[in-house]
Amino acid sequence: MPNKRKRFRRRQRLGQYRVESCLAVGGFAEVYQAYDTIEGVRVALKIPLETMTDRSSQRAFRKEVQLVAGLDHPNILKIKTASVLDGHFVVVTALAKESLADRLSRRMGRATALAIAHQLCAALAYAHKRRIIHCDVKPENILLFGDGRVRLADFGLAKVSMRSVEASGSGTLGYMAPEQALGRPSPRSDVFSAALVLYRMMAGKLPEWPFSWPYVGIERARRNYHHDLLSLVRRATDVDQAKRPRDAAALLSAFEALRPRALRDLSGRRSS
Repeated sequence: MPNKRKRFRRRQRLGQYRVESCLAVGGFAEVYQAYDTIEGVRVALKIPLETMTDRSSQRAFRKEVQLVAGLDHPNILKIKTASVLDGHFVVVTALAKESLADRLSRRMGRATALAIAHQLCAALAYAHKRRIIHCDVKPENILLFGDGRVRLADFGLAKVSMRSVEASGSGTLGYMAPEQALGRPSPRSDVFSAALVLYRMMAGKLPEWPFSWPYVGIERARRNYHHDLLSLVRRATDVDQAKRPRDAAALLSAFEALRPRALRDLSGRRSS
């Protein structure tokens, strides 16, 4: 994390919030852990970078707030408040235990990986039914809470999908579908990214372009997961988007049909 970009010091106050630490610095915003001196709980503060303070960027952040405010799902991170504090636009959310990116640095059991994947698919299915695509599904935006809950965060790049969507190729390289890189995202682009996240948990490695099967790490994935689940991942990450499930609802349905079989095959093995 580039320290020179951090603007707020430990114990610095922003309204009722006392900054404790910087959690992340992204391309659009900084995220801090803070203590809410009124409610007596720890929260996360998302604050646009100084380079994102022009009117266009401010409108984009406000649009994100309005977008997420209309989503009500247990696996989507809710915004507690959004306001201007001491001259800074601040979005306040619940504080996660860690991100999936953090969790991937440690050994992950099979049941844990499947539970995370299921909740991620459920969040995306809910959004897609409301014609919203996320456009930046990656481990850093998948937050894990102490109760086992998974919440998808950062809809800042989301597009409201009508019949077609035009975008600028925004997203995160590595998890981005080929058509999204060309500026043509669709619900199938989120399917592609979610399936790559699942494969990363299964295999311990992230496939790269040109996404030719079998992917790197396939031996580990084959040892630990049912071949039908691997077939679903292969189909969901096909470069030809027409071969993927049409949206996250279809991906969720296929995953739920396979999950009991995958878990049954793991009976008697350690899976926590």
